[in-house]
Amino acid sequence: HEGNPYLDHGCQDVDECKVATKNNCSKNAVCKNTLGSYNCYCPKGFYGDGFENGTRCVENVSIPVTKIIAGVIVCSIALPIFIWLLYWAIKKRRLIKLREKFFQQNGGMLLQQQIASYKGVEDIAMIFTIEGLKMATNNFHESQIIGQGGFGTVYKGTLPSGKVVAIKRSKTVDKGQIIQFINEVDILSQINHRHVVKLLGCCLETEVPLLVYEFISNGTLYQHIHSENKTNFLSWENRLRIAAETADALAYLHSSHSVPIFHRDVKSSNVLLDDKYSARVSDFGASRLVPLDQTQKTTILQGTHGYLDPECLPTGQLTDKSDVYSFGVVLVELLTGKKPILMDESGEWIALAMYFVSTMKDGNIFHILDDRMVDDEGNRQQLLIDVAEIARSCLEERREDRPAMKEVAKELDSLKMMYEQPLSQHIQEETDFSLGGPSTSSTDPAFELAFGNSFTDDDDLCVHGR
Repeated sequence: HEGNPYLDHGCQDVDECKVATKNNCSKNAVCKNTLGSYNCYCPKGFYGDGFENGTRCVENVSIPVTKIIAGVIVCSIALPIFIWLLYWAIKKRRLIKLREKFFQQNGGMLLQQQIASYKGVEDIAMIFTIEGLKMATNNFHESQIIGQGGFGTVYKGTLPSGKVVAIKRSKTVDKGQIIQFINEVDILSQINHRHVVKLLGCCLETEVPLLVYEFISNGTLYQHIHSENKTNFLSWENRLRIAAETADALAYLHSSHSVPIFHRDVKSSNVLLDDKYSARVSDFGASRLVPLDQTQKTTILQGTHGYLDPECLPTGQLTDKSDVYSFGVVLVELLTGKKPILMDESGEWIALAMYFVSTMKDGNIFHILDDRMVDDEGNRQQLLIDVAEIARSCLEERREDRPAMKEVAKELDSLKMMYEQPLSQHIQEETDFSLGGPSTSSTDPAFELAFGNSFTDDDDLCVHGR
């Protein structure tokens, strides 16, 4: 108390709680004044006597059950997310490293250098990223598959620019020939022929490089020849034109390009057709470039059963004449409508090429030709015989007896031009010639191909023409 003890009510109680130095309450304690003294209390969430010289006020660390449950729930959600993000980051880093490794192994640096050297050149190989091709094919979804076989799978894709492409995903690659592979991609991408499918580029970020081609919409020649749907029947006019276009493309690869190219897997399923049924030779996965000074150099055996050059079997080697043989089989398919391997009358499987040559030797050529073409009123039977003779020459057993692809292309083109002439004009020309007119000369190449140059009697020639 304080005040004057001699006066009534002179002693007044001192409020120790108002002055910190007058009480002994600890930090966090609540001071409560009493008459002549004071008390210290610990607030909610603390325990102790509240006095500085006592147990003081200690915070109560106990956590409510609800907070514990909430914490457990949050941790159970956050921890897996954190682990997944960490795993994803590590996986992505490893994937980037792996893609860089594949890019190096597959000759990516070499291809980049070659591309950089072609300043101002438009027709050069492009290097696609795997992410870009995944987007183009919906992550290589099975609904995008347009072709499948022992070689691998072909997917249809749409690039961000809207361009539709065909992406070939092979199963294997020869690691020892990566440099040659890059050189082929470089050169093949620069081929600009109206009847050769354009190679746009490749993706080197996978173990096996992916090849990107322009997309040809109307399927393969094999599908059209062997389709059971009669409405898809290819007319003789289309077949002759497709044969001439395919031969022209192969001749260009063999002799017209700066570096000769052997396709090595010529077959009807590697001839694509566009909307106008124009032929486009595709799939150079087995092709090989040949140096100009080594045009007869042979390479490792590859090909498809039924189309394979029989002379390569003992040696395991293919040449440009092997392409000629394989084209001969395609030509026979066009003439007969039969598959390259067929079952004969005795029930045994035989090669179409052998059966065709044997039938021609027996003089039964029309027995094997497609009836729908032979019965075509607008068709010229002699033209069928001439094309069959070209096919037979391509199927000679000895390579040196086969014509060069350039010769085959020239002959087929001449026959195609002759067939495209109006029938009335063709008949008039034959009539004029039989009457001694100058319309057709025996030195005309197209005439010689169709009728030969051994006729000297006009009457015989007229009969032959009919």
